[in-house]
Amino acid sequence: MRQPGRDLLELDLDIRGGRCGGQCCNAGTGENTKGETHAPVAFGAALALLGTLPSLSSAQAEQMLVFTKTLEYRHDSIPAAVATIRELASRHGIQVEHSEQASHFNEEQLSRFKAVAFVNTTGNVLGPGEKRALENFIATGGGFLGIHSAADTHYDWPTYGALVGARFKSHPPGLQTGIVRFVRPLGPGWPTAWRVTDEFYNFRSPPPPDADVIASLDENSYEGGEMGPEHPISWCRRIMGGRSWYTGLGHSRELFREPIFMAHLERGFRYVMSLSQNC
Repeated sequence: MRQPGRDLLELDLDIRGGRCGGQCCNAGTGENTKGETHAPVAFGAALALLGTLPSLSSAQAEQMLVFTKTLEYRHDSIPAAVATIRELASRHGIQVEHSEQASHFNEEQLSRFKAVAFVNTTGNVLGPGEKRALENFIATGGGFLGIHSAADTHYDWPTYGALVGARFKSHPPGLQTGIVRFVRPLGPGWPTAWRVTDEFYNFRSPPPPDADVIASLDENSYEGGEMGPEHPISWCRRIMGGRSWYTGLGHSRELFREPIFMAHLERGFRYVMSLSQNC
């Protein structure tokens, strides 16, 4: 039987006990600090199925499918991302299955999982039947976690666009160093503003009003932002009977060993696996 995960801060006290990775910033000034902070549409058919499809079984709570298929740009951070998700999952007794085979997206296969993660996917990675299987999976209470170029996937599919929340538009050249502000703080002992180096996405439009923004980019801290003073970079929402969580960060492989980013991902992991109501 699934056991609830311990509090995030408690986990970090037990497991890491280390210092702030990257550069922690004062939330008001953006200045670096030196303190130890790291001890610590297409919905109709799917909705109609809610009354006819079986609900997720308790056994599904123990597994996540991590999907990394790419048909366009391929990020070299994918192996690091998969390894980090496995590590986070192991803290909660969750099994991770990693695949690049779209054939996993059928009712029988997906019934083994509580959530699926699209990790730096690109292009149109699923066929028509596989799309329907994912829609049905979410409609029966499944979770969706998207990382970085998950937003550069399936522009042809409105339901997927709703799941991921916003579409990739552009990014400034190379990697940028700027300040991420956590609208929903990670918890006691964690910074609410974080100076980080990664590829910062501009989106075609903001996430929908019913999405809860988790973190935003301070466009005054780097060059090339195009979304104004409120530039969302991570959000979550309840959708179609399931849960969705997305972060636009995750281009750099080094980021997946950064404690603040790992804590950010762990919050998303817990949310889509229904281990926590807090995203």
